[in-house]
Amino acid sequence: MCTVSFISRGDCYYITSNRDEHISRPISHEPKKETIGSMKLLFPKDPKAGGTWFAVNELGSVGVLLNGAFVRHVPKNNYARSRGLILLDVLASKNPLGLLEQMELYQIEPFTLILFTSKLLEFRWDGTQKYFRPLDKAQNHIWSSATLYQDEVMAHRANLFGRFVNGNDQINARDVMIFHSNNHDDFENGFIINRKTGLKTFSVTQVVLHEDEILMRHADLLNDSILEVPFSSRQLMV
Repeated sequence: MCTVSFISRGDCYYITSNRDEHISRPISHEPKKETIGSMKLLFPKDPKAGGTWFAVNELGSVGVLLNGAFVRHVPKNNYARSRGLILLDVLASKNPLGLLEQMELYQIEPFTLILFTSKLLEFRWDGTQKYFRPLDKAQNHIWSSATLYQDEVMAHRANLFGRFVNGNDQINARDVMIFHSNNHDDFENGFIINRKTGLKTFSVTQVVLHEDEILMRHADLLNDSILEVPFSSRQLMV
């Protein structure tokens, strides 16, 4: 939940996320389908809070969390609810954007949510105010968590990403997974981190959206395993 990329290839979209956590945190459960309310979702579950950082629903809507909003914040101990549960609420709705607009986020830790439905949206909650930023889904985008990376590091990572996507017109989903699984000779600020503080990249998760097909790919880096889970949709919203 600390690096997210969105790559558009015509009628195909690749949404990929690296989950960086402290080694004291338990490993997530592998992606499984679960019905929340009346909506079927596919997501890896965080065993600590029961939420997730990455989910897709049966309508083809995708949501990915990053820690923090615009700047690094000082965490509190009395947040009302996990951000990962907020994400599940949003993706369980038939109108995710409408729910985000109405949802009360008082006493929720700051976060960034990349939401893809029929449109692409960057949503940020800084602890006091909501920010909605529509984005062009025909373009490629990358985000780095404000809690882990300084502005100059974000710019460097964006430059690496730009060279990757602009230098290869035939990029496929596996190419993107390989890019996200590379430390780029920097275990402090690369896409795979392993810091002396105990922060480490646990996994890389990806959703591929293509016409009426959905595929989630989850690479557990700690156990060196990859799982692919197809997910049928009622109406893929692209």
